[in-house]
Amino acid sequence: MSDVVKGKSKRLDHAKAAGAFIAKEDHVAFHDKRLWDLRSKRDAQAHGMPEWETLRDLASGIKEHTLSNLADYLDQFITQAESHGVIVHYASTAEEHNKIVYKLMSERGLTTLVKSKSMLTDECKMREYIEPRGITVMETDLGERIQQLDNQDPSHMVVPAVHKLRADVAELFGRTIGTDPKNSDIHYLAESQRMNTRPYFVREKTAGMTGCNFAVAETGTVVVCTNEGNADLSANVPPLHIASIGIEKLIPRISDLGVFIRMLSRSALGSPITQYTSHFRAPRPGSEMHYILVDHGRSERLAMEDFWYSLKCIRCGACMNTCPVYRRSGGLSYGFTYSGPIGAIINPTYDMKRFSSLPFASTLNGSCTNVCPTKVNIHEQIYKWREVIAANHEVPFVKQEVLKMAGRLLASPTLYRGTVASLGGALKRLPNFVLYNPLNIWGRQRDLPETPAETFHEWYKKNRKVAK
Repeated sequence: MSDVVKGKSKRLDHAKAAGAFIAKEDHVAFHDKRLWDLRSKRDAQAHGMPEWETLRDLASGIKEHTLSNLADYLDQFITQAESHGVIVHYASTAEEHNKIVYKLMSERGLTTLVKSKSMLTDECKMREYIEPRGITVMETDLGERIQQLDNQDPSHMVVPAVHKLRADVAELFGRTIGTDPKNSDIHYLAESQRMNTRPYFVREKTAGMTGCNFAVAETGTVVVCTNEGNADLSANVPPLHIASIGIEKLIPRISDLGVFIRMLSRSALGSPITQYTSHFRAPRPGSEMHYILVDHGRSERLAMEDFWYSLKCIRCGACMNTCPVYRRSGGLSYGFTYSGPIGAIINPTYDMKRFSSLPFASTLNGSCTNVCPTKVNIHEQIYKWREVIAANHEVPFVKQEVLKMAGRLLASPTLYRGTVASLGGALKRLPNFVLYNPLNIWGRQRDLPETPAETFHEWYKKNRKVAK
């Protein structure tokens, strides 16, 4: 596939990165339980709505229609937004996005940016760009603020710090914002974060930033869904509101919005709706509003025959909550803003070599596809990425050779049966240091099963009944 990005960066070892998280057994147990709880709540909500599958069909159809006519809807969105006094910018790359943000602030003498949660700004590494240039960035979402203070990327799309225990947050806050490091009461921690961030909203020389859940072409409206109300403060208190918008967030009409709003929070958290669903489409009197429409590889992905469906994603995180690999490996092991099954198909579009291990971090059970509210065929894309990665020789050498050997072995019944028979005896006699060697990755966390007295083929030959 000539349209796949062939990066030159160092390959991410997902298994090794996950090992650091797996070593913390209490964290893994909590992480697994918490996310499965979200999955269970999602199921309860979905099963309580007879029209759930109809909504999924509608959402998928709306997204596919919009993406197939994206240029037209972008033009309509821009025209409508500008008619309301919004200034619209276009950024083809992450760097262009960051430069626009910095220019807007520096030209106005603004030095502080308060922002609500935005996966796009994390994707663009905006903080890393503007902070060295004298701009203070304050994440106002609780989870994002926790991750910012710990100098980590978000580990989940909806609950960015879900991999941390309360004691971890208490220690972090004690170290960074001066709270009691031994007080892990959730109300105390939330209030401490609120008291730490709220003064930034009313500072002089401050701008506000939001992300965008949905951008309505018909009205030029940006819709932001939150549970903390911080997006409303970011948009309505400072004199400058900047909204960063991925171009795939477009939907055609305001009437389409209800389809997605009904499914977003149910899929993400198992709740009927977010606490705040805020619509922004014009600057307040005496203030400015700027939209930054960001491409950053989305047009290239739209041209990928096998992978453009990932642009239907509405960032609910349902695929992450259900994925057995993600739940036990943690989001930071994916090495980029997007983790879990959706990260396994998005990240390689940016750098196939670096993220070549991610499509192999999957059991291909299909649960991710089953829970996706917009019917992204995630597990099929994961499998397709494996084919593409292998065809581009981005599979590690040892794995390549093992797969070649396995292919030859499984292609020959005689060779297969002979190997199974000889291995059965060898496994009984070989010492552990030979069986559990560094090449046996599978055996690092598992014991090899006990060798049966006879193979199934041997049993079948001995016990089969000849039909008369």
